[in-house]
Amino acid sequence: MSFDILASRNEPVYKVYANAESGNCYKIKLLMHHLNIDAQWEHVNILGAGTHTDEFLAMNPNGKVPVLVLPDGPCLWESNAIMNYLADGTEYLPDDRLLRAQVLQWQFFEQYSHEPYIAAARFIVRQLGRPKQHEAALQAKKVGGYKALQVMESHLEHHDWLVGDRITIADICLYAYTHIAPEGGFGLTDFPSIMAWLERVRNHRGHVKMR
Repeated sequence: MSFDILASRNEPVYKVYANAESGNCYKIKLLMHHLNIDAQWEHVNILGAGTHTDEFLAMNPNGKVPVLVLPDGPCLWESNAIMNYLADGTEYLPDDRLLRAQVLQWQFFEQYSHEPYIAAARFIVRQLGRPKQHEAALQAKKVGGYKALQVMESHLEHHDWLVGDRITIADICLYAYTHIAPEGGFGLTDFPSIMAWLERVRNHRGHVKMR
C-alpha cells in the first residue's frame, strides 16, 4: 500500500517506509513537499509488527519508521538524520555555524523534551483508545508536554521562527507533533504565540497536510 507520491521530475526517486499516523514520518513528507522532492511512500503497519520483519530490520535494525532508501541503495533512519540529509545545501538548513547549531538544538529538544510527551500522549489517546490502565501515564506525559510547549511559547513570543528569520527544518520538526497535540489532550489556546506560529507554517507555500 502506498501513500501519495510527491511529484518532481528533476530529482531522483527516494523510497520512504513510513506510517501516515506518525509525526516523525510526516515531517519527512512535509520537508520533501517544501523541497519538491519525488518520493515513493511505502506504508508500514507499526501496530501489526510491520517494523519487526526481517526485511524491515535489514533496513533499520532499531525497528522504527521512518526509513529513507536512497536512490543508490543505502538506508538512512532516525527522522532528524533524514531531515538534515535532505535539507543539506538548501535554505532549510543554514550555512551559518551558529544558526546550524541552533537548528540542531531545537531538533534535540524535539526528540528528548517534546516528542516523548506530546507524541506519547497522543498515542495513548488516539491509537490505544485511552484505556483506564494508561490514565496515570497519560497525565504524567501531560506535565512534560506542557513544559515543552511553554519553552516554545516563550521563544516564539519574540521570534516568528525557531531559528533565524525564515522557516527551517527546526520549525518543520516541531510542527509535526505540535499541530496535532490536541489529539493527545493538550490545549493550545493558552499558547497564542504557538498558535500564530502554526498558522505561519500552514500558510507557507510548501505546506501539505499530514493526512
